[in-house]
Amino acid sequence: MEQPRVRCGLSVATLGDFGDPRLVMRFARRAEEAGWDALFVWDHLAYAWGVPAGDPWVILSAVAATTTRLLLGPAVTPLPRRRLQTLAQTIVTLDQLSEGRVVFGVGLGGVPEEFERFGESGDARERAAMLDEGLPLLDRLLRGESVDHTGAYYTLHGISLQPRAMQEPRPPIWVGGESRAALRRAGRYDGWVFSADDENAAMVKSPEQVAEMVAAIQKARSATTPFAVAMTGVSAPGDGAFVARYAAAGVTWWLESIHGFRGSAGEMEERIAAGPPR
Repeated sequence: MEQPRVRCGLSVATLGDFGDPRLVMRFARRAEEAGWDALFVWDHLAYAWGVPAGDPWVILSAVAATTTRLLLGPAVTPLPRRRLQTLAQTIVTLDQLSEGRVVFGVGLGGVPEEFERFGESGDARERAAMLDEGLPLLDRLLRGESVDHTGAYYTLHGISLQPRAMQEPRPPIWVGGESRAALRRAGRYDGWVFSADDENAAMVKSPEQVAEMVAAIQKARSATTPFAVAMTGVSAPGDGAFVARYAAAGVTWWLESIHGFRGSAGEMEERIAAGPPR
């Protein structure tokens, strides 16, 4: 039986030296030349805990202007840390700039200091409530609908986002997280994005564990439209059989983890240039 095909992209941890947009632009050019399908970046205010970081939307704009084929987006943006109206406009503008290549990765935000240091709540339950209220509103804005809403966290008075994104009905939304609530949330949208590796470049989730979580999403999912399962991992160019085990578990996107703990910028560029695991 033919194995399911998995598409391959990069997940760049834009911290420290890897937050330099010029470096990520170089990574993106190498990725496109080598046959990768996408480039995603982290979204952190890491300077709140003492680590330099690049702005994801500026970096993604640079990548959009540097490439012609790569899908691109954040993996993931903490919606509770963003103003909903500004975020919607940013996504649409990037979709226009990239000519319809944006995937919007979204989640709670996992570092409390990135909220608390600026006088915002770091409580995960409150952030989850904000995400559950805000994400359907963002969905409607990106579709071009008129939105009138008064809630606990967001108020919109008859707002229609203009201009529209290039993609119809809107750019895909992939939800991050591994809690039961996150899996249910992901099932309402277009994809799920999660990590199977750690900061030491070691794989920490087996295909069997991944298959269980994918099954939980599919069980709760009512839509019949295509659903992306995007997993970060660590591979060598010849690891096609290894990646295929995850594809058989339901993974549709392998996102190669690119970060400073794994190697220098030069070493990471060499890995990118060597191409996807086949």
